[in-house]
Parts: sequence; C-alpha cells; structure tokens
Amino acid sequence: MSPATITNWLRTILFLPPESSSVAQSIDHLHMFVIITTMIGSAGVGAMALAFVVRYRHRGEDLARGRAPDTQLQTPSSVEWGIAAGLFALFFAWWVIGFGQYVRVRVAPANTYDIYVTGKQWMWKFGYADGQHTISELYVPAGRPVKLLLTSRDVIHSFFVPDFRLKQDAVPGRYTTLWFTVPEPGRHEILCAEYCGTNHSTMRAELIALAPDEFARWLERGKAATETPPPYRQSPQVSTTLGPSQPMSLVRLGQEVAAQQGCLRCHTLDGTPHIGPSFAGLYGAHVPLEGGGSVVADEAYLTESMMDPLARRHAGFQTVMPSYLGRLQPAEVAALVELIKSLAAVRGQEPTQVALPPPEATQAAGAIGLPPAQGPLAPALPRLQPVPRAPNEPTPSSQGLPPPGAPVMPRPTGNVIVGPNGAGGDERGAERP
Repeated sequence: MSPATITNWLRTILFLPPESSSVAQSIDHLHMFVIITTMIGSAGVGAMALAFVVRYRHRGEDLARGRAPDTQLQTPSSVEWGIAAGLFALFFAWWVIGFGQYVRVRVAPANTYDIYVTGKQWMWKFGYADGQHTISELYVPAGRPVKLLLTSRDVIHSFFVPDFRLKQDAVPGRYTTLWFTVPEPGRHEILCAEYCGTNHSTMRAELIALAPDEFARWLERGKAATETPPPYRQSPQVSTTLGPSQPMSLVRLGQEVAAQQGCLRCHTLDGTPHIGPSFAGLYGAHVPLEGGGSVVADEAYLTESMMDPLARRHAGFQTVMPSYLGRLQPAEVAALVELIKSLAAVRGQEPTQVALPPPEATQAAGAIGLPPAQGPLAPALPRLQPVPRAPNEPTPSSQGLPPPGAPVMPRPTGNVIVGPNGAGGDERGAERP
C-alpha cells in the first residue's frame, strides 16, 4: 500500500477536507503521524493487558490452594530507560516538527499580496491595497503568497479556512497576520471559529482563488466599475459638503487620515527629525526600545503603538503620543499602516536632537482644568509641506473627510429624516440610515 493511498484512507475516515494550501499537506502529515503512533501504542497496551490476563489467570486458584504466588518479577533497568527515552524522543520529535510548521506559518515571505480583513457581528469585510473592498467574498491570486491582516470591530472573531488548515484570531484594537498560498484556482469556505454572539454560526464567507490573469482582470473590472458610480450616488438627497464616497488607495487614504488625526504634527514622511519617529524607513526596521532591547516594526507593532503608545516605547523620544484606541476605525488603522509600509524604502536623514521643553514645563496628558504650564517653549518647528496629489485623484471631501484643518463632523447616532428641500422634520421625506 502506497503512502498516498494510506493518506487518502486516513483523510476519509477522519473526515478531513481537501488539502488546498501550501502548508495543508505538512500539517496533515504531522496530524496523521500523531494519530498512527497513538493508535499503535494503544493497540500495544491493549494486547499486553490481554496477554497478562491469559498468562496469570490461575493466580486465584493458587491462592485458594494455599500456594504462594511467584512475586520475583525483575525488569532490566535498560528496558525501563529505553521506554522512557523512546517516549521522550517521540514527543520531542513532534515538538520539533510542530514548531517548524508554526514558524513557517507565522513568518510570511517578502513578496506577499496584502489584504486587510475586518470581522464584525456577523460578517467578514475585505479591503485591498488599491481601494477596493468586498463583503463575504475574498478574492486572492492563485500561486502567489497572500498575507491577511486581521482585526475586529467589536468582539474576538477567528478566521478559519478548513481547506487550508489555518486559523487566526481577529482581535479588536490590534492586527494579527496570517499568510498562505493557494496552488490552484477554486472556492473555499471561510468560517468563524470563535463564538461571537447569537448569529455566530452564520458568520460565513467564501474565498475565491483566481488565476493571476483572471485576478488582474477582476481588479481592473472593479476599478472601472468604481470610476462611474450608479446614478443614485451621484445625486445624494442630503445637501452637505460631503459628496459620495469614491474608492481611494489605502496609501492615499492613509495620507488623509494622518493629516486629519494630527499624525503629521509629530511624524514626518521624508525622514526629517521631529517630535516623533519619522514614517520614512520605519516599516521593517529594528526599533530600539526604552529600557533596552529592540523590536521589528511590523503591522502588529505599528498598531500597538497607535493603541497603546506606552507598551513598547521607541527609545530617544518623549512620551507625548496619546492613545488612539476608540478614535481610529479599523479601515483608518489599515490606511496608516499601508502609508508607513509605502515609505519603507525612503532613506531618512541623520537623527538630531530636537529642543523640547523640560518635563516640568510640559502639561500632563489629560490635565484638564490645570493652569498653563510655565517654562521655556520649544522653538518653532518647520512647516510641513502638503503631500502632492496625483492627477485625477479624488479629493478628501469625496471620501467623506473634511479638508485638512476643518472641524470634523460628528458621527450621526440615528436615522436622519430628510424633507423634499433638504430640511429635516418632514414626514414625507426619505429616510437614510
């Protein structure tokens, strides 16, 4: 019997789905290795127990006749040490194989196609670097490594593709990563493997792997469709300064978010030293930490620094950055991460010390109602130059964002009733969510 036949037989009796990713076969082999070993061990223990029952079945008769049983049982120490060493070697081999697979799954190659995944009750949303987004359908190119950056808008979800043998939690306020390669085009089911509410079982999606040329055509069709919005989006019923939303690349959206959220007050895009670390050359670099050690500036560290700046502080900079937990939506975090990633190859300038006020002259964050701090002020910082806009690039207002420097419109909390002339309160008006 060939190994392939044994593998197919085991996959059938264990009800395993097909192996549809680059790591599925190795994971199945370890799974089957463990199962076969435990089955052989269990069968050996059962056979030995049966042999003991048959061998010593007359022990009770000897005791009834007054005969002393033979208790001189001597087991060589070499046998005991051999059994112990064999079990240890077996479990150590499993650990080595499993750890190698874990490292392979966790460390993504350099040429991945990145897709942002957001879980919410109860759906999966997918965002692509060129501005497209889909719901409940994930399109990936076959034959190319794909890296997913997962987060959640509400509770913990778990992104699970049974055909790939891969599972990764989506946690609110942080990004986790998962990568895979689909060898061939096809469709695969996506499930949520973490109980997340009453409709947890309906949180399903579909992964559609396309051939490289078909995936490129799908991207082009998406761009062509978004360039001409449907008529009802061209004439919004609400008369405001915010127009219909147009697709925008995540890098460009990251520039707008950085300007709106005040990131460019402390961080630069060209490597110029400033209050905070420059975004230029930051992604993938080894960041020295306050107190010793270093960390690689990947997606997880960048997101952590936005949500909890005090967790792992960049050495050489003051603690002046506030937490953006609850202030940034997952799509905005993804856009900022993509902006920083796009500047990874930008060569920064030599770091210099920036004159800042002493700690006693700096008012603590959240010290509302305290008198103004007295002390020397920091010198005037150079004015930041606006980021050039590409030709035919949609404006910030078309993205639902006010222009830089304008007050941010508060988010509506309920339904807005719009009258025929744009005024509220008319019961004949249309209702917009």
